[in-house]
Amino acid sequence: MENPIEHLDLGFVNFTKHPKNPNFLVYRFTDVARANSFREELISNKITFEEDTEQKKQVTYTLFALHKKHYSKTMQMNFKVESKHKKPLIPFLLLRWTVLLFGLGILLLAILSYCKHMTYLNQKTEQLK
Repeated sequence: MENPIEHLDLGFVNFTKHPKNPNFLVYRFTDVARANSFREELISNKITFEEDTEQKKQVTYTLFALHKKHYSKTMQMNFKVESKHKKPLIPFLLLRWTVLLFGLGILLLAILSYCKHMTYLNQKTEQLK
């Protein structure tokens, strides 16, 4: 009996083992632009692949099956495609800089507080001895 956890797909990554052939990997994309970019990368790197689409729960997946010998190269291509189409976590530039400067300010205050109270902590340690 096969392990059911082996086929559990939580969707954290966009690739899985091929369901029937263990020598192949399947990359899946829900976004057409990402799928097109990935296809262009595969063609430009001369990697053979098979392409298909699959409908699951109102979502259309574009699937790319390719041999696992290309795993490391296709993972780099996958990261490149994802970074090309990635949206920033905080979309507004002003808010992004405000959060960054606020975090750095808190960190600076913590470091200054630690340095300022170091002499006090040393005195209390000497009194305990």
